[in-house]
Amino acid sequence: MIEATSCGGVVIFRGKILVLYKNYKNKYEGWVLPKGTVEPGEEFKETALREVKEETGVSASIIKYIGKSQYSFNTPQDVVEKDVHWYLMMADSYYSKPQREEYFIDSGYYKFYEAYHLLKFSNEKQILEKAYNEYLELKRSNLWGNKKYF
Repeated sequence: MIEATSCGGVVIFRGKILVLYKNYKNKYEGWVLPKGTVEPGEEFKETALREVKEETGVSASIIKYIGKSQYSFNTPQDVVEKDVHWYLMMADSYYSKPQREEYFIDSGYYKFYEAYHLLKFSNEKQILEKAYNEYLELKRSNLWGNKKYF
């Protein structure tokens, strides 16, 4: 068994959530949240911000840690157990540009219920729900977008 760690973000701008569409040689396709592998010597927050930037072109700010999702998948050689650490993030515009090298062919901001139904994986849907509830709570408290509180 191989253990792997990734970090990613639920990126929100004006109440809409950033998601990516991946299509790899027509074998795997689906909408996902931006995330990627932690590099040696990198903090989880740094990984999350870097991966969001690389996969979507978005410069986001971390608002708070949301939690961890876990899943496993098989490779021809082994089973990979993966932990993904998620952060609620704020973007500064609707701009996004999918990273072609990683087989992302589309990206965009969607309303919560649209993003929720687009997402392929149930663990990402759970993280999205948790992050969006945090976002709504911060908005209710007039703390969203007010960086001095974070």
